[in-house]
Amino acid sequence: MFFCGWARYDGGGGMMPKSERRTRTEMLDHTREQLLAAGRRFFAEQGYAATSMDELTASVGLTRGALYHHFGGKSGLMDAVVRSMDDELCVELRAILRSTEDPLLALARRGRAYIEKTQAPEFQRIMFTDAPAVVTDAVEETARACIATLAEVVQDAKDRGTVSERVSPVVIATMLNGALADASRWVAAASGDAEREERLDAAIESAAALVEGLRL
Repeated sequence: MFFCGWARYDGGGGMMPKSERRTRTEMLDHTREQLLAAGRRFFAEQGYAATSMDELTASVGLTRGALYHHFGGKSGLMDAVVRSMDDELCVELRAILRSTEDPLLALARRGRAYIEKTQAPEFQRIMFTDAPAVVTDAVEETARACIATLAEVVQDAKDRGTVSERVSPVVIATMLNGALADASRWVAAASGDAEREERLDAAIESAAALVEGLRL
């Protein structure tokens, strides 16, 4: 499909100068980033269902046309927001996995970081509440990537002889992924700051014990 206006005739039989094409590309990238940031803010504050695309685009001085051009619509923007937030989290969690030579200790540290970092209200609302119902494919794909990373760490521990040969890295990774997500939601559901702190400590300690229980 071609969009009229993106490749402009320059009056002399050629395309626009390379420097101008580069500027246009930068403008398109900037517009996309504006929409992503606005989508993240609106979905976090209002929820997916209550978010108006007219209000969202107007908040950054754009129109629905820009939204449809870059994301195809509201669900496409939600998909991009989810993947962007997951990418940010994964960068931090991967760094933690590289922080020690002991794979199980790395898993425990990662579990703590995951529970703590996913307490942000925007994460709870977008990733845990709305995304599973709106962008199932994105949720499933990010979960598979997360499980694959965890499985690699468990396999490393298995290769080092610190985890039983009977353990399936993929199964353990799947269980850990689900358990950490449930623990994060349980902490976030606390009725006040004091209870939240108690739940956070309990979740972190329990997750560490769960991982350490794999050690021979």
